[in-house]
Amino acid sequence: MNPYGALPARSFWRSAVAEPDMLAIDEVWTPKFDIAQDDPVLTAGSCFARHLGPALRDEGMNWGEAELPPPGLTTAERRARHYGAYSFRTGTVYTAAALRQWLSWALTDDTGPDEVWRDGDRYFDPYRPSVEPDGYESAEATLTARRSTLAAIRRTVAGAGCLIFTLGLTEAWRDVATGTVYPVCPGTVRGTFDAGRHAFHNFTVAEVHRDLTATVASLRAANPRLTVLLTVSPVPLTATATGAHVLAATGYSKSVLRAAAGQLAQEHDHVDYFPSYELITGFPFRGVFFAPNLRTVTPAGVSFVMRHFFAALTRDRNPTGPTGIGATAPDRRADAPDGGDLFCDDAVLDHYRAG
Repeated sequence: MNPYGALPARSFWRSAVAEPDMLAIDEVWTPKFDIAQDDPVLTAGSCFARHLGPALRDEGMNWGEAELPPPGLTTAERRARHYGAYSFRTGTVYTAAALRQWLSWALTDDTGPDEVWRDGDRYFDPYRPSVEPDGYESAEATLTARRSTLAAIRRTVAGAGCLIFTLGLTEAWRDVATGTVYPVCPGTVRGTFDAGRHAFHNFTVAEVHRDLTATVASLRAANPRLTVLLTVSPVPLTATATGAHVLAATGYSKSVLRAAAGQLAQEHDHVDYFPSYELITGFPFRGVFFAPNLRTVTPAGVSFVMRHFFAALTRDRNPTGPTGIGATAPDRRADAPDGGDLFCDDAVLDHYRAG
């Protein structure tokens, strides 16, 4: 007699992975805590995270948006101004350090650095350069808009039940003068690159774990009932500044993020990990959920991930698993001509590819 004799079928590779059809692979996630249908859920993170909010809403769950679009905007205008993509109108948040930075500003009533980027007669926020594609009319208007977003984050966190954060990258560019981290390298989406001021940094497991730990602590201080669900984006790097091959750099980045998220989930009852990364990139799935560019996750892939998510939350009431649940409607922005890259600031890096 040994401990393996009492393990369920999902614990063994042959019965859990090798023998079932890939679409019938089940029970990849056992939630540590419940997320009720009416519990306010917030989403933030990398460009893959933009699929989660609409999917939650389509399933009838209470997805929270901190800032609603002003009346009169067309669907295209709302999309271009990043309404309805994430709970916070921060744009894409790729790193744990960036999330910690936004929440630190919001929860301590700090506006952050007063730096703005000017392009002609328009002004842009260095920490969310794509959120207003036409920019602002003045530096003060840029900072006022940021203050409004930070206040909205503060209000929304106070009433939330769960935050789902999708980790995307370990590579980042930092401002050595202020110690802040940018969402994308200055001089790509907006701004001007300054080699004396803008420094590249590739976060380690310890650093990601440190930033996640501080983030969870600040969230729980503001809202003691808040739970945190971590996941890792399956979208690979568009480009790497490490000098390594982008395939190896992607492997490093995702491994670090997965390890840090898993460690934090082991340490806290109010932190969990959902395997969206594994459901898309795991070799049992043979890459079928990637578009021809091998980077964009297809609507079918998004639907597959969300079916697993909702199946796990409702498993007690629906024992048939993900194959017995209707496909969740995917975020149709993945079908857009840009392949969904409107919300991926780092996608601009492909324009710098040699040739």
